[in-house]
Amino acid sequence: MRLLVNIDHIATLRNARGEGYPDPIEGARVCEDAGAAGIVFHLRGDRRHIRDEDVHRLKKSVKGVLDFEMAASEEMIRICREVKPDLCTLVPEGREELTTEGGLNMRHVYDDFKNRAFPAFRDTGIEISLFLDPNQEDIELAAELGADAVELHTGTFANAPDAASGKSELRRLHDAAKLIHKHGMMVNAGHGLNLANLPELIENVPHLHDISIGHALVSKALFWGLDRTVKEYVGLMKGGI
Repeated sequence: MRLLVNIDHIATLRNARGEGYPDPIEGARVCEDAGAAGIVFHLRGDRRHIRDEDVHRLKKSVKGVLDFEMAASEEMIRICREVKPDLCTLVPEGREELTTEGGLNMRHVYDDFKNRAFPAFRDTGIEISLFLDPNQEDIELAAELGADAVELHTGTFANAPDAASGKSELRRLHDAAKLIHKHGMMVNAGHGLNLANLPELIENVPHLHDISIGHALVSKALFWGLDRTVKEYVGLMKGGI
């Protein structure tokens, strides 16, 4: 199980004043030095946090896994092919949303992914992950496409209004992870995770490979520092907390 740190909101803070700092590339270096296995970034169409120049600098500086989170637009596919990250995670993207609000609707995107998006990555060496809710049909369609990984959307669990709802969503995530693993795809997870709810996810969901955490980690780092915060997450994932 590996921690990948999403550095989008280091860029958000930089962009608030346009001063050039804090530098998300420096943040990525601190995260890797503290034990993160890699870095996640989401280059959005409106460039609200990560910018094109950040992407190319990250490619040069990140030593571990580089996960390019993106909509499957022609523009993003072109940039991803140029940058050649280790992994691209295809996500739904809405201009008005504050953050990615749910998984891909595979029935809606299947034909486009099969005929356009997936062939565009053929022979690039870039692995493809799909950001999905824990739905059997979506996972089955991801397997048919030949996805390398599925990143399970954990936001419904993380934001559950009560314990019973949280337990119910954990059961869905558990069953989804088993199905993903059965199909030979990596089981990744992300969205809404933090130091308080991550232990329950780890305890109940099998086969977890990469866990992507961004907003909660960067927010905690304002008080603890980035180095300590990453080490706390890494320690938790290794059973140290």
